[in-house]
Amino acid sequence: MSQSLIHKYNVAGPRYTSYPTVPYWDLESFSLEGWKASLQRAFQESNATEGLSLYIHLPFCESLCTFCGCHKRITKRHEVESPYIKAVLKEWSLYLELLGSKPVIKELHLGGGTPTFFSPEHLNLLISGLLEHAELAEGYEFSFEGHPNNTTEAHLTTLYDLGFRRVSYGVQDYNLSIQKAINRVQPFENVKRATDLARKIGYTSVGHDIIFGLPFQTETDVIETITKTKALMPDRIAFYSYAHVPWIKGNGQRGFSEADLPTPASKRQQYETGKQHFEAAGYVEIGMDHFALKSDSLYKAMAHKTLHRNFMGYTASKTQAMIGLGVSSISDSWYGFAQNVKSNEAYYKLLDQDIIPVFKGHILNTEDLIIRKHILNLMCNFETQWEDEALVFNELPEVLIKLKEFELDGLLQFESKKVIVTENGKAFIRNICMAFDLLLQRTKPETQLFSMTI
Repeated sequence: MSQSLIHKYNVAGPRYTSYPTVPYWDLESFSLEGWKASLQRAFQESNATEGLSLYIHLPFCESLCTFCGCHKRITKRHEVESPYIKAVLKEWSLYLELLGSKPVIKELHLGGGTPTFFSPEHLNLLISGLLEHAELAEGYEFSFEGHPNNTTEAHLTTLYDLGFRRVSYGVQDYNLSIQKAINRVQPFENVKRATDLARKIGYTSVGHDIIFGLPFQTETDVIETITKTKALMPDRIAFYSYAHVPWIKGNGQRGFSEADLPTPASKRQQYETGKQHFEAAGYVEIGMDHFALKSDSLYKAMAHKTLHRNFMGYTASKTQAMIGLGVSSISDSWYGFAQNVKSNEAYYKLLDQDIIPVFKGHILNTEDLIIRKHILNLMCNFETQWEDEALVFNELPEVLIKLKEFELDGLLQFESKKVIVTENGKAFIRNICMAFDLLLQRTKPETQLFSMTI
């Protein structure tokens, strides 16, 4: 890949798990009542046909991984489990009351934090409580994030019996020096044990999360990690670019300096090398930063153009409504976004008052909805079109002028009223989406809000 293109396009930019992106939410006009109305509308329109998705944020970790930008609470005190689960179930009861009829669950994901911080018994209480007043959609998918060091056979068996068939393990990198730098030491043997256990129990999709661009990481380290990964052949792989965002409050990423990180060109080479190794092993690139075997549901969704992207990342099925439960969780009604308070104390206090614990959000206007569709098309299918009059917007001519620059660089091509991202352009998909991001174009951030795109 051209060094000049890497230099040209390596700018700060969103990962587009939403549009508008969180820094551009209109907080002044947002209200809890407006959010409730948008969710009720989405539920009425789609519950019977699509069902809804649930994301549950379990924030506790026993130690701080210094590569992580997620919201977490570090503690070794496991007595925090029971009150937190009771609070999540209380929040769910408030949503059930708002929705008014039994929801159909299409997708459920446990994220964190470290979901396997919780005991199997407490996870059973949580999931059983969530499903008690809900129905399951045909082809529903339950998944969770497991830590290879503490995911036990009891965890896997308990969640399997509750309907879970997909688990993803955070691997990051197998080099011990890098693991120490990011405070995430986990031998290959632990990952193999957890992977083999899941398959023995009956999980149909086991994923591994690997990160490139970590401090002190080299191309050789990436190759060695992928070689060990191929020995286990997980069904899907998230090959994430390390997002260096130390300015986020509470982030542990100040344990090393930017000088310890690979250069942008080296980082991009790590990805290209990784991609070659994955594809040689039979994996197919899915959207941005993901690979899957052709037997996995993520590949099938891409092939059928039903791949979706939201705050949970890429998903194999789309639901119009996604409810996030737990501290810091973000919900999505398609017409609006809402984020929960970020501290456990504030979360518990609002729930004690029977208040859904949202503290900010955004209600999408007509323009937002059009741009959101274009960005989703690009992130999921690497193309978008405006032949459909419903996808035309006032500033489209200005956007097309910006896209011409990408065409000149060989990163996309025009076909009538359509743009298609080229193979080389996939590496710059965030930049291409930024051309459609009207809010970003109108108000350039004065400080860095996002990680670098390369």
